[in-house]
Amino acid sequence: MNIELQPFPPDNQEFLFQLYSSTRQQEISALGWPPAQQEAFLRMQFNAQQRWYEMAYEKADHKLILIDDQPAGRILVVRDNKAYTLVDIALLAQHRNTGIGTQILRQLIAEADKAGAPLRLHVLKSNPACRLYERLGFAKTGEDGMYYEMEKRPALGS
Repeated sequence: MNIELQPFPPDNQEFLFQLYSSTRQQEISALGWPPAQQEAFLRMQFNAQQRWYEMAYEKADHKLILIDDQPAGRILVVRDNKAYTLVDIALLAQHRNTGIGTQILRQLIAEADKAGAPLRLHVLKSNPACRLYERLGFAKTGEDGMYYEMEKRPALGS
């Protein structure tokens, strides 16, 4: 399996919507709405997320995750000399729980370590990825009603 990151093509919004939808499918289908209503709601939420990311994370590095040359996910990272912020990482359902996300995160952690910068993120409290982040050495540094703030400090000697 060949995993590659490449700059995200701006004309690939439909893939981003499909990716976003796949991350919310279980939650939305539990509402019992008809498919057209689910899609309308997801598109509204997706568009709001995209606008927020564009405004709040203007300088984010947005990469498409390719697996064997096929789009499989995305990663959005803000890098500065004080800290790295993982804004978003998402994989299509068939690529979750396969070690791909772990491999990409370990590479990002190594990069942040080399730069001597902490790696920070926010994660929904109900997201199963919380356990992965903790296994990779992230510690909770705060929380609000829905999200944990987590941080991975640079390894000593990096």
